[in-house]
Amino acid sequence: MIDWDVAKPSQLKALLAQHGFSFKKQLGQNFLIQPHILDQIVEAAELTKEDGAFEVGPGAGVVTQRLARAAKRVVSVEKDRALTPVLADSLAACANVEVLYEDVLNLHLSDVWQRYADCRSVSMVANLPYYITTPILFHVLESGVSLRNVVIMVQREVAERMAAAPGSKDYGVLSIAVQYRAQVEKVTTVPPSAFLPPPNVESQVVRLRIREQPAVAVADEKTFFRVVHAAFSMRRKTLLNTLSAGMGASKAQVARWLEEAGVDGRRRGETLTLAEYARLSNTWSSRG
Repeated sequence: MIDWDVAKPSQLKALLAQHGFSFKKQLGQNFLIQPHILDQIVEAAELTKEDGAFEVGPGAGVVTQRLARAAKRVVSVEKDRALTPVLADSLAACANVEVLYEDVLNLHLSDVWQRYADCRSVSMVANLPYYITTPILFHVLESGVSLRNVVIMVQREVAERMAAAPGSKDYGVLSIAVQYRAQVEKVTTVPPSAFLPPPNVESQVVRLRIREQPAVAVADEKTFFRVVHAAFSMRRKTLLNTLSAGMGASKAQVARWLEEAGVDGRRRGETLTLAEYARLSNTWSSRG
């Protein structure tokens, strides 16, 4: 049996060829092959032999091999069943790894988390297909499972939106939704040449340090995000206009609501902080 080191391009190509694997563009398959970036990803997860790692999109097991060395237990979720023989070979020596061939969006994560019962904490590591980054991220963040860190590879523009501050062009619903639940830290930028095959865009590794409590206290999360979505529904219009349209209220009602919350209705959604959005949504909730 060959002890495959799939971080080496020559071995990765040989393993894929052995099993007749072809990359599927529709699944956004790009396998990372830069050892120093792999090391940065695993280091960012801050794993010890007492911790568990939850991996989404192991591909050929490039990152998985390093996670297996760093963590007590690794559960990887792979959608493409064509990778079954590839992962069976690349992870043959990794006794602490379990691969689930499922669509992560269909998984009940509370059931998966039972596998980590003897782990101190769990961190998620993922090289996410760009076209489905946000749905997967929020499926995990909103699932209620306990996470320490989320270390993800995303398109650089998505990373900029996650980390954006109020008033910037990148600040929006994604910024607020992520920062509400986590502290966002950029780890490293990854060029297309670091992947096989190389994508057409630059990537960024981001670490989300999951907050024990949300960044702001809100009376009702659904109302909070309804207000946020309404405020960004028409970026060039003022809050008075966007909230009136998005919340189904008259401008007179919205004007009174904004005044009660202490927010100027002439402002635009991208200028408000999380604290101001919390105040807006809590004021709306209190009005019944």
